[in-house]
Amino acid sequence: MRLLIVDDEVIIRTGLASVIAWHELGIELLQPAASAEEALMRMAEERPHILMTDIRMTGRSGLELAEEGLRLLPELEVIILSGYDDFSYAQQAIRQGVTDYLLKTSKPEEIIKTVLQAKQRITERWAEKSREGQLLRENRERLFAGWIIDGDISSGPCPSFLQSSVQKEAVNGLNDEQILRQVMVLRAEGWDRSSDALLRFAVQNTLEDLLPGAIAHVEKQQIICVVSWPLVEQEYPFRLESALRRVEQLLKCTLRAAIGLPVHRSADLHESYRTASAAFRYRSLIDYKIWHYEHIQDRQGGKTVLTQEEETVLGTLLLDNDSVTLTTWTRELVANLIAEPEVTPESFGACLQSAVIAGHRWLTRTMRAIGREESARLEPWLPEPDADAVELGDMLFHHLYGVMHAYHSRMGQGQAAHVQKAIGYIESSLAQDINLQQVAGHVHLHPGHLSELFKKEMGVTFGDFVTDTRIRRAMDMLAVSPAKVSEVAAISGYEDVKYFSRLFKKHTGKTPSEYREEAMSFKPSGS
Repeated sequence: MRLLIVDDEVIIRTGLASVIAWHELGIELLQPAASAEEALMRMAEERPHILMTDIRMTGRSGLELAEEGLRLLPELEVIILSGYDDFSYAQQAIRQGVTDYLLKTSKPEEIIKTVLQAKQRITERWAEKSREGQLLRENRERLFAGWIIDGDISSGPCPSFLQSSVQKEAVNGLNDEQILRQVMVLRAEGWDRSSDALLRFAVQNTLEDLLPGAIAHVEKQQIICVVSWPLVEQEYPFRLESALRRVEQLLKCTLRAAIGLPVHRSADLHESYRTASAAFRYRSLIDYKIWHYEHIQDRQGGKTVLTQEEETVLGTLLLDNDSVTLTTWTRELVANLIAEPEVTPESFGACLQSAVIAGHRWLTRTMRAIGREESARLEPWLPEPDADAVELGDMLFHHLYGVMHAYHSRMGQGQAAHVQKAIGYIESSLAQDINLQQVAGHVHLHPGHLSELFKKEMGVTFGDFVTDTRIRRAMDMLAVSPAKVSEVAAISGYEDVKYFSRLFKKHTGKTPSEYREEAMSFKPSGS
């Protein structure tokens, strides 16, 4: 695709010609013209596809050049450059068929983006003109998706367009065992969100230009690229990474790429894609810009559930109704999970799900403890499947904030509210030492006053309420959990398992083991 730059200022036209590596963007830069007259003399023979011209020049103006150029080449894409931020010029340019209007002070990345938009429009027009070409493109995309992404190799031989320049050498003496093939999955960022599709288009084209024989394909938000090279060319992996860095420089964007296992046979390309796709899922869990499947294939998974201490801290935060501290807690949880050397997307997601379950469990217990048995209506935790780790952390915060709001929106006012808040604190801290002074400090009351309120509102003393709550927690756990009695005792706030057993029998008439056995016997079969 050919570009002609026209400007009567030598510094401007030579600067535009040299500051951007046009050929690496798939653009053939014609010799810049110093005037509209020169440009018009050359256009009939050189037939540029894109014209970038100054709006004010000695002799004919850029607008006159655009008008005559469009008569000569009706499909010409015209980009006007001006040193004057003058809207009237822009209006006139648009009326005359100019497709883009840029200031000479525009940054290189803005100029690149504008030219690539023009290139895309031309490419789309070319495709629209040829129904056959459109069908071929659609068929190519279908075959690529079927062969590489879906692994459907039963329908016939490898599609011809996947036979790269290196693969063709097999006919001239190289067999499959002497050729390596590899698939990489990339994501490009750095342009504004509205230009995401254009950026992917630009990366696709630039990769194919920089890597001979490469075949790139856009699949939703990702670019999938197949490369191949002779086994004897040991430097190719370094050339591959160098090409990706060059794409970043050219397009002023950021690339992150996961590279699958190398394979010898075309029939195994799906396996290379599968491993590249599996590695790409780690993009928010590792710091590399370019990484291989081998970097993550042996990971066993990190922490999947919150510790009892973390659950207790979360319950306290939810009770405090402190959104700032809750934000800090979720961010620290995400950061600590990412820092685990064995973390996987599965273990990461499971631990966040554990936090959601802990929040729901806290809400149910706390509402029950204050006599509000009705269940709060909460939206289910349905994280975006393509979200990265930071985004998932933000989603977790918003979900837990909803849990916190559900509780505090049901809290009353006055003395009863103080007791309810104290009960919530007790529920959240059962595994720790709890005393009247500590709880009174949390609700900002004198211990004696809180003790009187407790007796009045709940009909029992503070100490009896704590004991009853702990025994009820133990009963719930014994009925549903396989945890040891000693573990149930610790979670319920009793380090001495013998003392716990005596206290439990005093309240229930059964030992913990007897209670569990009876509870289990009432469970329906298969549950």
